[in-house]
Amino acid sequence: MTITPIDLLASSLHLHQDGQVHTEKRTPDSDQDGWQLTAFHAKTGADVHADHWEIHPEAEEVVSCIIGKIRLHLRPDRPGQQEEEIRLVAGTAAIVPRGRWHRIELDIPSTIMAVTLPRGSRLEKRADA
Repeated sequence: MTITPIDLLASSLHLHQDGQVHTEKRTPDSDQDGWQLTAFHAKTGADVHADHWEIHPEAEEVVSCIIGKIRLHLRPDRPGQQEEEIRLVAGTAAIVPRGRWHRIELDIPSTIMAVTLPRGSRLEKRADA
């Protein structure tokens, strides 16, 4: 078996329940089986869909800042509450609870890695965007 390097910025890794790992070119398909690891370089808010909230109903999500500085925002559970803001610098991560709406904003261009079960994930346009 020949082992070849994987370009994490162009591919997603799928970690299956049976212990297998496979890689494929990144696609917006959110019905994959198993956990998905995605890494990407973000230069602008559009690269992290900053004008949308995102939710993963099937699992928690690990969001990690590999290089740069980002802000992870959690939408309030109830009207009238403030968004929670978590600042992440290079080498740090946060765990977004299962079923919690969240979004990312960049402080500077950054490389981000996320791990979650993508099945059922959704985006919703921010009302204040």
